[in-house]
Order: sequence, then structure tokens, then C-alpha cells
Amino acid sequence: MLDLPLLIAQVGTAVDQPYLLEARQMQALSLGVHIPLVCFGIAFPAMVLFAEGLYLRTGNHVYRALAKRWSKVMLILFAIGVVTGTILSFELGLLWPNFMSTFGEVFGFAFTLEGISFFTEAIFIAIYVYGWDRLSDKRHFLAGIPIMISGFTGSLFVISVNGWMNNPVGFDLTSEGTVENVRPLAALFNSNLWHELFHMYLAGFIVAGFIVASVYAFGWIRGRRTPYHRAALIIPLTIASLAVPMQLIVGDWAARTVAENQPTKLAAFEGLQETTEGAPLTAGGIYIDGEVYGGITLPNLLSLLAFHDPNATVEGLDAVPAADRPPVGVVRNSFQVMVGIGFAMMIVAAIYLLTWLRRRRLPRSKWFYRAVVLAAPASVVALIAGWITTEVGRQPWIVYGVMRTEEAVTGADQIVIGYGVLVAVYLALGGVVFWLLRRLAKQPLDDEVGDAAGPQAKAVG
Repeated sequence: MLDLPLLIAQVGTAVDQPYLLEARQMQALSLGVHIPLVCFGIAFPAMVLFAEGLYLRTGNHVYRALAKRWSKVMLILFAIGVVTGTILSFELGLLWPNFMSTFGEVFGFAFTLEGISFFTEAIFIAIYVYGWDRLSDKRHFLAGIPIMISGFTGSLFVISVNGWMNNPVGFDLTSEGTVENVRPLAALFNSNLWHELFHMYLAGFIVAGFIVASVYAFGWIRGRRTPYHRAALIIPLTIASLAVPMQLIVGDWAARTVAENQPTKLAAFEGLQETTEGAPLTAGGIYIDGEVYGGITLPNLLSLLAFHDPNATVEGLDAVPAADRPPVGVVRNSFQVMVGIGFAMMIVAAIYLLTWLRRRRLPRSKWFYRAVVLAAPASVVALIAGWITTEVGRQPWIVYGVMRTEEAVTGADQIVIGYGVLVAVYLALGGVVFWLLRRLAKQPLDDEVGDAAGPQAKAVG
């Protein structure tokens, strides 16, 4: 591991960029648009294959129709993700050139592997969608497995880079601020990788699960209760409901890693001003100008959760100069939003799972299905709030303890014009996605079943 105090000699110098905030906003906007698509890249192939697997096991064409319809949605979202992912790649080089030129050889290996995963995913998605009614059932199912694997590995390599930005290892830094003795595997498998990976992977299943389930929960409320709608509701809702409690466990793991590697970020999570032995935790409330208003304060709980010791000392914001602290209000309030929504989704998941386990049926209250519909946007808000927590919590560093964000930004003009173009592109992409999905939803389900279904086709819709 690098000796961070020795590295705070800063790499490079800040350029005169009056639109640094706008550059940050552009990057945040692109991440905010792309990350929900990543969730579908991680989780949706598994859902599609699960539905097709049920068809192969039972012979029920409801599951085949479901898998075929969802595979078309998967293709649309993948295509949009290609565009937003490409924009993100260009932004890294155009907005943060010093970051890329200084450390590109350290994390470039991860991006190379991510590119291989991307092309693998693209090839097999094309085979999978085109292969309906052209490949045998078994070969078609097998063609979907590489999509699921490459979706996982692609996210793994990108998250590895983010983990490295939070815990930079795998290189030496000279007194002149240049990188040498690069160790790509050490950078790739940094200690922040694993908790970030599982945290994001579970988030992918929660977000994709609740979004897909919400579509059919809305139809359920309106009286659409065919076998097709029932299966389309149960599969994603079950997956999301199982992922939520697991996320709480991984979240605890993540918090303890942050406490060890980035104590200032943990202090920002809680708005802890002073280094404290037996630090309390305040659940809820809002942080304004250095004070937490509202919320419930629980003695010693932060020390207990962070170090599994109620009397452990937790480093506060006062441990570092003010210039090295993140904007605490943004970090703490985002963290509370993420945690609060997480517990609300836990209630929805618990109602569903307990009803299913005890009575072998779906909940009957319309309020439950309304909650499932609301869980879709809420899960996206929690996802974005989580990324704000981790990214803004790392500030003012783009590479923790090594390079400040203001040292990485471009000195080019016209940031504002690029910002406007970016917003226009994303609005256009949003319109395209809405039009394609709406058009797909209007197609008769019998189109997905085909002639091979026989009498069972009538049971689908």
C-alpha cells in the first residue's frame, strides 16, 4: 500500500479553469445517466436467462414469451448504454486530461479488459436476440450465458478503477510527481474493489428488479392479472427482495473499509466534526452549516459499526485541514437519503417475502403494489445518492491523497457550450428510449410466442 502522507506532495498544478464546477457537473450528469443502464447490464441478462430457464424446465410458453420480450428491452438498453458509455470515455480524456496522462498506464489494463467484456457482450446479445426461433432451445440458452458473464466482468473492471481512485496502489511516485514501477494487477485488485463490486452488483439487481416489477405492478393494479403478468411481476420482485437484505450486510462491509482507508469520508458520512472515542451515530436528520438538525442520536453506534468496538476512536473532520475535507452537507445528506430509501425498500421486500413464504401467494393490498411502483424511482434515487456519497466524499481528490480534482481538469475553453450539447444529447436519447419501449410494449404478446406455442399461446396474454 502507498504511504499516502508522502504522496500529498500533489501531482501537477491546478490550471486556470473558471468552469471547474461545470466540468464536475458534466461528469456527474453522465454518470447519473449511465449508472442506471449499468444496473440493467449487470442484472437484466440474469433475469432473462432465468425466465428462459423456467421455460426449458417447464415447457410453459409464458416464460418463453417473457424472456423474448425482455431480451428486446435488453438490446435497446444496451444500445443506449453504448452511447452513454462512449460519452463517459471521451469525458475522462477531455475533461480530466492530467488524470488520464499521469495515471493512464496504471488503470489502463482494467479499461482494456472492460473493452473485451463489452465486445463479448455485444456479440452475444446480437446472437441471442437474433437467435430466437433460429437456434435450438438449448443452444439459444447457452448463447445467453456469455452476456451475463461479460455484463458482470465489464462492471468489475470499471469499478476496479473507481476502487483504485479511492485507494491508489500499484505504482510508485517520484519526487517529481511522475509515475513509475507500475503494477497493473495490484491496481486492478485493490482492496476497495470487492466491497464496491458487490455493493454495486446488488444495487444492480435491486434497481433493475424494482423497475421491471413496477411496470407489471402498475398493470396489476389496473387489473392485468394474466399468467404472463404474474410471472413478469414475481421474477424481478423476488430477485430485488432477496437482494435488499444482502445489501445491508455489504453496506456494513463497505462502511468498515471506508473507516479504515478513508476516515475523512466516513466522518463526512456522519458529519462528525471532532475525533471522538465512542462516537455516536445520528440516524436521519439534515446537515446544514455544520449542524445536524433532527434525527435520532444513538450513543457509541458509529464506533461499533465502523470498528466493531463501541469505544473505538473515530477520526473526525478536524483530523485534516479544511482544504482537504469534502463538502460535508452534500455527502451526509446523500448518505442519509440512500440509507433511508434502503430501509423503506427493506419493508417492501419483507412484506412480499413473508407473505409468499407463509401463504404461498402474492400480497393482496393495492397499497403494496403502489409501494412497488414507487420503489422503482426510489431505487434509482438511492443509487444516485450512493454514488454522490462515494464520489463527492472523495473530494477534493480525484485520486485519493495524490491528485486533486482541480489539478486534473482541462484548461480548455467552451466548457459551458459542451455542457449544453451534453444535456441536449441526453434529452434526445431519453426520447428515443421512451419511443422504442412504448412501441415494443404495444406489440401483441403472441408475436413473442410464435407458431411453436400451439394452444399455450392463448394463456400468455
